[in-house]
Amino acid sequence: MNYTEGKTFSRLDFTKEVLIKGEYEHCAFNSCDFSDSDLSGIKFMECEFENCNLSMAKLTNTALLDVRFKNCKMLGLHIEDCNEFGMILSFENCNLSQSSFFKVKLKKTTFRNLNLQEVDFTGCDLTGSVFDNCDLTLATFDGTVIEKADFRSSFNYSLDPERNRIKKAKFSLNGIAGLLYKYDIEIENNS
Repeated sequence: MNYTEGKTFSRLDFTKEVLIKGEYEHCAFNSCDFSDSDLSGIKFMECEFENCNLSMAKLTNTALLDVRFKNCKMLGLHIEDCNEFGMILSFENCNLSQSSFFKVKLKKTTFRNLNLQEVDFTGCDLTGSVFDNCDLTLATFDGTVIEKADFRSSFNYSLDPERNRIKKAKFSLNGIAGLLYKYDIEIENNS
């Protein structure tokens, strides 16, 4: 099996040239195009993806162990297809719209400055995760564990406290409407 350590991959088009299956440790991927690529069975350990396009990439049994994504386009990904063992992820300034985290365990994950429109978090464990300045328009939370999660600076979320575990989660007063949306009530700020 191919093993690559400490290598930087820059401006490569993996839609035309396939990333060799194997293990990648301490590698950096800068401005690479992985859109619609098959990354199945590849193991990424302590890697960083920056300014990459991973939209619609296939992730069947892909291992993501302490992987950071910055300024990436990641539309329509199925994170639930990844190998969950040891999965640790962080996201910053990325667009993950229409992606799915169905039943994935992502405790203490950082989601910073993200577009998470229409993302599926059904059955996900997001205990202690931080959603910092994220747009959660039409994101699905159903049977989701968001205990101790921080949503104070995020917006456009709608989640039902009766259908999710939210104990000790943090929300801002501005976002309270997102917890009460199902009651079809109007909330005004009289300050």
